[in-house]
Amino acid sequence: MQSIKLKRFLPYAYLFTTLTYIGNASALGLIEAYEAALANDSVYRAAMHDNEAGQQYKILGRSNLLPNISASYAYNKVDSDVSTSGNGIPRNETRDYNSVSAAIQVRQPIFNLESWARYQQGNLQTDLSDKQFANRKQELIKRFFGLYANANYAEDVLALSVAERDAFKNQSDANKLMLERGEGTKTALIESQAQLNLSEAQVIEAQDGVSDGRNALAMMLGKEVTNLDALSGGFKVQPLEQSDYETWKNSALENNPEIAAQRETVAVAYQEIRKNRAGHAPKLDAVASISRSQSDTVATFNQDIDSKSIGLQLNVPIYSGGSVNAATAQAEANYKKAQDDLETKTNEVLLDLRKQYNLVLSSSLKIDALNQSVESAELLVTATKKSLIGGVRTNLDVLDARKQLFTAQRDLSLARYNYLVALISLKKAAGTLSVADLEKIAPNFSPQQRLATKSEALSD
Repeated sequence: MQSIKLKRFLPYAYLFTTLTYIGNASALGLIEAYEAALANDSVYRAAMHDNEAGQQYKILGRSNLLPNISASYAYNKVDSDVSTSGNGIPRNETRDYNSVSAAIQVRQPIFNLESWARYQQGNLQTDLSDKQFANRKQELIKRFFGLYANANYAEDVLALSVAERDAFKNQSDANKLMLERGEGTKTALIESQAQLNLSEAQVIEAQDGVSDGRNALAMMLGKEVTNLDALSGGFKVQPLEQSDYETWKNSALENNPEIAAQRETVAVAYQEIRKNRAGHAPKLDAVASISRSQSDTVATFNQDIDSKSIGLQLNVPIYSGGSVNAATAQAEANYKKAQDDLETKTNEVLLDLRKQYNLVLSSSLKIDALNQSVESAELLVTATKKSLIGGVRTNLDVLDARKQLFTAQRDLSLARYNYLVALISLKKAAGTLSVADLEKIAPNFSPQQRLATKSEALSD
């Protein structure tokens, strides 16, 4: 049996055929893709418009404390019959005339607890809208990076699947040639062909995964995705900015926009109580008016009247059918619910924070372990092939060793993306996620040859 030439694998370089199915010139970078998502994503645009609407709450609340100015004008055609009796002599008179009246009134609240509560509530509702929008911005970054990482991983899987298929094809061709020369066995050829058929099916599945990943990302970006910057094969985990969990927890309690928004919801609910309780309180307004009328009534027929007035108007509620008490009780229940929702949201955020913190730490260790696993699998393939030449190992052992290598490579790729997604999610839970975090990650992606591998020839 003639020897098979062997070559030492480069660290983290993936096996066999150099993949050329992905071009590099038009690769879509991380920041470029994020900017496209920022401009196109309909969820984010809806959040922007919602925030624009939310800015009006403070203006609406303030309006309750400012003067109200109203004007009125009335013009009527009057046709009336007036009957009078005096000294026992009845008299009928027909009057056909035009009645005109105009007035301007200014009303300024002086003491109005409901208006004050509405003012404070309006400011809080605008603050709530701002907190919700801040959360939507961070959610955009998280959703975007999740889709970008998923599409990138799908392309890595396809690249590895193609390399795996080509490696098994080379081995199948070599087994076939050796069988034709009487140096191999039919069993070895069948084993190689079986692995080749399986790997071809995996390539088809991986192609579907790439299509799905690109389409999902394209929907967010608003443009077709044909190529992405690849994650560097030499990617290394960077230490966390804050290593202990308590620091992350304190950051979440202080900065997380979901918790902050729920706090604002509690404050808004409290002002709702005050607003409804004010239904029992008196209201004092300053009122000034100017009016002019011509034949405004039958009694003022043929009279032009100009009048000006200024004074105070007191309104004291006495009984409203129980609506004030009912509305107040309803508001108090909603306030308690908002407090419970705040506790629930805080627990949810801290639970997710702990989960993502643990994922970041475990993913870091997993990446280190998988790096070693890939190196060991590379050495195992080399050693197994040497043992095959020496007659100690079989063709199936070589196939299994190669399969183990490709599995380790896929696991390593997935672990890298899982680490980055967990890191983004951790900062989202801590309330500190921003585009600056994407900019820190971006240098790890570049328009390099995806999973470039070194070919290995099988010769007689």
